[in-house]
Amino acid sequence: MEDLVGKQLSFKEKQAERMKRLRDLHIKRNEARQMNHKEVLEEDKRSKLPSNWEARKRQREWVLNDEEKRREAEEKGEDYDRVKLLHIEAVEAERLDRKKKKKNPDTGFADYDQATARQYNRLVKSIKPDMEQYECQKQKLGEAFYGGQNAILHGLQKDTKEGIDRMVQDLEKQVAKREKYSRRRMHNDDADIDYINERNMKFNKKLERFYGAHTTEIKQNLERGTAV
Repeated sequence: MEDLVGKQLSFKEKQAERMKRLRDLHIKRNEARQMNHKEVLEEDKRSKLPSNWEARKRQREWVLNDEEKRREAEEKGEDYDRVKLLHIEAVEAERLDRKKKKKNPDTGFADYDQATARQYNRLVKSIKPDMEQYECQKQKLGEAFYGGQNAILHGLQKDTKEGIDRMVQDLEKQVAKREKYSRRRMHNDDADIDYINERNMKFNKKLERFYGAHTTEIKQNLERGTAV
């Protein structure tokens, strides 16, 4: 009788152990299913982002980190550029120095994409981020803060007065720059009229530019009436 009771207890213990292992397997399977589903959603979100999204995100994080370190150095009364150079290798320091001294590589207008990219980089460099406001907006907006492809930003953010003033100043600079480099030329009333239309005027200017130095004497002789 005691042997039978012992066998029943042993069977129940083994059965309880099997049920516990089965529950653990179910829990692990559900966790794996949730993790796979989360990875699928993340991969789908990444596939919808621009191709250079990761690089742009890393650049923004680097700029914010650099500005934070610069502010800490200023609070301590240190020269941040000098402190930063202490942690840079000599080869890298020389490369950065050459890059600063290098002339503007901009060769002029190539296409609208490059012009837009140059203007975007110029505007980004002129912006001094407010870290406190940045953190507040990040906590408030959550994932919409980074503005993914499917994010709706309308109505989430309100333009500040400082931002509007900065935009107006930039637009005024653009207008002044366009007026300075306008292609419109004022007509010179004292210049000789040796053309019959605008196309002929441009052609005569080209001739003067290439052959003017060689035909000056002939022109003078024709004007004096002494040409042979």
